[in-house]
Amino acid sequence: MAQILVTGGLGFIGSHTVVELIKKGHEPIIIDNLSNSTVSVLDGIETIAGVRPVFERVDLKVKSEVRKFFSRYSSLDGVIHFAAYKAVGESMGLPLEYYENNLTSLVYILQEMRDLGMDNLIFSSSCTVYGEAKELPITENSPVQPAISPYGNTKQVGEEIIKDAIQAHGFNAISLRYFNPIGAHPSAMIGESPLGVPLNLVPYVTQTAAGVREQLAIFGSDYETRDGTNERDYIHVVDVANAHVVALDRLLNRSNQEVFEVFNLGTGTGSTVLEVVKSFERVSASKLNYKIVERRPGDVTAAYADTTKANDVLGWKAEKTLDDAMADAWRWEKKIRNID
Repeated sequence: MAQILVTGGLGFIGSHTVVELIKKGHEPIIIDNLSNSTVSVLDGIETIAGVRPVFERVDLKVKSEVRKFFSRYSSLDGVIHFAAYKAVGESMGLPLEYYENNLTSLVYILQEMRDLGMDNLIFSSSCTVYGEAKELPITENSPVQPAISPYGNTKQVGEEIIKDAIQAHGFNAISLRYFNPIGAHPSAMIGESPLGVPLNLVPYVTQTAAGVREQLAIFGSDYETRDGTNERDYIHVVDVANAHVVALDRLLNRSNQEVFEVFNLGTGTGSTVLEVVKSFERVSASKLNYKIVERRPGDVTAAYADTTKANDVLGWKAEKTLDDAMADAWRWEKKIRNID
């Protein structure tokens, strides 16, 4: 059993990864500042996994809090770092907050890992590091383009920080660049439940269907895609969570071929926003109220993954479909809204 720190472990991807870690026999220790999650997520994790993990409320922007935590947990076997602000659109209006939160927290964690001689970091990265990709599908060798949002830039800079730390201090790290995680746990015990107005597509879809939001806005219909709406690689969150456990075991077993490895996490298939809407309407047997509005700053036309490296080298492959993800997301939404 390995003791693993999961920062942002009560968030969307973090909570699902905690479940998979417990299922594989590891002991996750959760840090979260509850800026976009609630303590009640622990109940869902416990219901699914049969174990209530240790939770510490820590603000990773406060160095003294980070140091205090690591003084109590000085023999961790690895760190999975999710904690970050994550909305492309929001980051355009709050760049300084994004840089402070996403980069300061990473630096403070790396400093503690260095000082305590810890190894094994899994970094929550993003396909946004590729910017507006010149060729599709996107491989790990695709050029890292200038970021078109502060959020994307924090992921680019975060990876550079990790590489520099590895060079100087000898860490082993894997950066998982995921495309668009969606869905919820099939049990409907945990899922995506953002505080306030959703900044991602699928929770806005399900909240609109549940009557929480009046109408879904689709940003732009004049992109060069099949139907004019943005195209993304939507991947089920449970598949993403499983990839983190596979990557962690790769580091723990010293199976990594390089000290810093990068893997794309996606399905390898792009879906447009309208195709996501149609998938939801199909699995929910209902019509969604939506309208087309102007484009949103920071959005790229299309992004979907070449998953060959993740499949062949990491030994992981996405198994769930878009319909699976939309059905699970709707099941979760109905549960938290008490809809039959």
